[in-house]
Amino acid sequence: MSQANIKKDAIQGPLYERAKAQGIETIWERAVSQEPHCGFGTLGLCCKNCNLGPCRIDPFGEGPTCGVCGADADTISARNLVRHIAAGTSCHSDHGREIAKTLQMVATGETKFYKVTDEEKLKTVASEYKIKIENRTITDIAKDLAEKILAEYGQQEGELKLIQRAPEKQKQIWRKFFLMPRGIDREVVEAMSRTNIGVDNDYKNLMAHGMRVALTDGWGGSMIATELTDILFGKPSPKKAKVNLAVLKEDEVNIIVHGHVPLLSEMVCDAVSSPELIALAKEKGAVGINLAGICCTANEILVRRGFPVAGDFLQQELALMTGAVDLMLVDLQCIMPSLPDIAGCFHTKIVSTSSKARFPGMEHVEFNEELALPIAKKIVQMAIENFPKRDQSKVCIPKGQGQDLIPGFTTEYVFDMLGGKYRPSYKPLNEAIINGRIRGVAGVVGCDNPKMASSDSHAILVKELIKNDVLVVQTGCSAAACGRAGLLTPEAAFEFAGKGLREVCEAVGCPPVLHLGSCVDNSRILTACCEMVKEGGIGKSLDELPVAGAAPEWMSEKAIAIGWYFVASGLLVLFGMPFPVYGSDNMTKYVFEDVAKITGGKWAFESDPLKMAKVMIEHIDSKRKALNLKPMIYDNNTGVAA
Repeated sequence: MSQANIKKDAIQGPLYERAKAQGIETIWERAVSQEPHCGFGTLGLCCKNCNLGPCRIDPFGEGPTCGVCGADADTISARNLVRHIAAGTSCHSDHGREIAKTLQMVATGETKFYKVTDEEKLKTVASEYKIKIENRTITDIAKDLAEKILAEYGQQEGELKLIQRAPEKQKQIWRKFFLMPRGIDREVVEAMSRTNIGVDNDYKNLMAHGMRVALTDGWGGSMIATELTDILFGKPSPKKAKVNLAVLKEDEVNIIVHGHVPLLSEMVCDAVSSPELIALAKEKGAVGINLAGICCTANEILVRRGFPVAGDFLQQELALMTGAVDLMLVDLQCIMPSLPDIAGCFHTKIVSTSSKARFPGMEHVEFNEELALPIAKKIVQMAIENFPKRDQSKVCIPKGQGQDLIPGFTTEYVFDMLGGKYRPSYKPLNEAIINGRIRGVAGVVGCDNPKMASSDSHAILVKELIKNDVLVVQTGCSAAACGRAGLLTPEAAFEFAGKGLREVCEAVGCPPVLHLGSCVDNSRILTACCEMVKEGGIGKSLDELPVAGAAPEWMSEKAIAIGWYFVASGLLVLFGMPFPVYGSDNMTKYVFEDVAKITGGKWAFESDPLKMAKVMIEHIDSKRKALNLKPMIYDNNTGVAA
């Protein structure tokens, strides 16, 4: 790893250098201090699932070839990987559960601070659950939908309702190979049971269940979270916004929301516009109240409300280094335990809010839906009361107003964007692919990681893809990274895109890179792919589409779950770094070869973003060739008709 990567960024670099000068340790120093990383762990060859060990296997055959219980490299690496998938799935599914419980509270009148905002989507999703719509109130429909969704978490047999959206071929594959999820919690619990000592020791059997768990995430918990959040807060739509740490204000109360579940952050959006709180802020000497976000909570309030994004996972510590953050409000997922130590060097308050996520050194204000807005106002008031304690000599906000971006694209919005209100359709997208203006579609998603190029990998990869006429869709921290690089505006098409993609973007008025939302909104990529299949002409199943995905700088177990549900759905996925399987030859072969024979999906690992782009483009071209599609209209090198 090279610490030089962070210094190259004009926004982050000075703050990083400031931290070094003041002796404040950040994630980059901590990452270096862990080197060299444990070789056994990197290869997936250590096991601590019982008290016979911990055990490890020598990959060179000079030491133990199995653990104390007799588990070999295949079993240990498979069990470890399945546990990663289960943990990542649990996070997303728990997110969906919280949104479903809130919808239920709205329907039963237990909270007055939320409402059904998108009645049309409520009816659409309720119909998929076979809920009667005609002559019924919105409240009654919402109550039935919430109850049916919550029941799916404990469902023991059958199939998930939203997975029925998948093309028939995918469903046939899942049923044939016993990959079809039955219930959300059931599959996660069974994963933990199977990976206990002395239970499932066949790596193929373990990985089959691992894929079932991952499908529970993509077509279950994550999709539930996306759909119900749209129902409660409204579907996102494109809007102009700003991204990077320059969105913080010297003369305003700066509040940052950080985490993933948008229930409290939505209330904070309302609270910061409260006249009495704005008046209080002015009384304390501030011009107003400025709200920005970090990580996926940032994406939630960005795509629906247009609030700016201060940064992604790697920027959370640097945001505090500006000395201008009066309060950071966190819920759960991707929150560094180091935050209170850094905040202690400044005046910043860090407030945790979830009963599931406590942090030593943080003040805790318990969130509950019944008192959502009063709690949000209380926290905003805490930030305002803290503003006079700001030491202006310590304030170091990057210059500028933030980079422009246009987020807020959804599966549904693409219908209107391409076909208009009177003839909404995916046909223009499919025809652009068929006729060779657009090569295909790539999803570039996931975390950022100090072991890589500190977000640069995302921008390098995406620039190469759109240069080669690949339309890119993004979520999460990857979208924030590319937003900072100026890739999420319509103007980016003229600077970076190939001529074919540029013509399409110019005609439609969209960026060449579409921001779909938070990490759970990867489910929008699945549903968009389903719509492409329905429209016809570019494949009858997901595995036939000229589509590929990548997570260049993944770091979370959630990323492993996401990658596996795309591969299990028939798509190519590249990671910038491998997950721990290389210690087992059989598991390595399973990941790179055997899975493709089962689901049609493929895995690849490649750290170089340009080489990663080449693999994705070659895969897309192979799918185009299999479909007998027309050659690309323009030559990539000359920009003239091929």
